[in-house]
Amino acid sequence: MFRPSAQTVRRLALASIVANAAIVVTGGAVRLTDSGLGCPDWPRCSGASYTPTAEAAGHAFIEFGNRMLTFVLVAVVAATLVTVLRHRPRRTTSVRLATVLVLGIPAQAGLGGITVRTGLNPWTVMGHFLLSMVLIAIAVTLHRRVQEGDDPVSALAPQPLQRLAQAVLAVVGVTLVVGTVVTGSGPHSGDAQASRTGFDPATVSQFHADLVMLLIGLSIALWVGLRATGAPSRAAGILVLVELGQATVGWTQYFTDLPIILVGAHLAGACLVLVAACRTVLSLRARDPAVAAVPAAAPESALNSA
Repeated sequence: MFRPSAQTVRRLALASIVANAAIVVTGGAVRLTDSGLGCPDWPRCSGASYTPTAEAAGHAFIEFGNRMLTFVLVAVVAATLVTVLRHRPRRTTSVRLATVLVLGIPAQAGLGGITVRTGLNPWTVMGHFLLSMVLIAIAVTLHRRVQEGDDPVSALAPQPLQRLAQAVLAVVGVTLVVGTVVTGSGPHSGDAQASRTGFDPATVSQFHADLVMLLIGLSIALWVGLRATGAPSRAAGILVLVELGQATVGWTQYFTDLPIILVGAHLAGACLVLVAACRTVLSLRARDPAVAAVPAAAPESALNSA
């Protein structure tokens, strides 16, 4: 009977992260090329056809290509769930995380259909993006969980720093939400006829920039605190570097009138920031008795036991 190795499970969990991020980036390419309504119907592409016809414009093939990538994602997350179920020892938390990833596919498909049928309403476009980010965070958590043992969670950093790491992750979430509002208020709507939020792009962009500065400041403070206490700090250091790179791309695109290439890079960077923030939180815990926990004088971890 087939029993996947721990390495196989880890690789598929990593593939789930990559596949979900790829959907975000390719979805951005659809929007940036004004192909959002290249296939004006859903689930069909147009009329009675599920695929673009020979007479269809290039926009139809671009959007249809993005739809087809969903099947790749289905294959990856389904394979991930199967391996998690077949792996021994089976971990209930891992099974639940993998199951949510699978259920996220029809949820995304339904939301994508609503987005098309509402003519790329900016609020449904935002929801489509943010759901993908939630799924990426779940995939990162699963990737970490399948590498852990089954011992109780032990803290690798003092509780105040754990809470600061969680606060950084929360600010990342808020920054992503505001970033979608910026996108929904500016150009690159996905179609010339698509509506906008009505917010002033300059105002929401400034608010987004303020949040980015707050995020970078908190992340640097976390990194310094972890190094000062001897706690694992590598993940936090990577997070700071990713945030600085993302901020550079963001400011450059703003002052160069949002060139498509930089906007696409900013989308990819958003995925990387989220992955790095999740990994930072998860790096401050351990389930392996061979890993030294934080000194006894420090409070127990407030991290969840996912």
